[in-house]
Amino acid sequence: MLELYPDHCEVVKEGLKGTRAIDEQTFASLEVLNDRLERVKKLGGKFVNVAFSPAAEHLRKQSSRLAVGHS
Repeated sequence: MLELYPDHCEVVKEGLKGTRAIDEQTFASLEVLNDRLERVKKLGGKFVNVAFSPAAEHLRKQSSRLAVGHS
């Protein structure tokens, strides 16, 4: 059953660990987290350099490629 309010961090973490399939929910959760990250960065100061882990960033780039139809 699809949860109505998933824990986006858990969904992405489990996908990266391989304990959950990387699917549409994973990419949707990653997009939510990316939006939140961009808002945090706009706060400036020490928050400007906050970033995803390399593995999460790689996954985010995969989702962008899928969205525009590249393989």
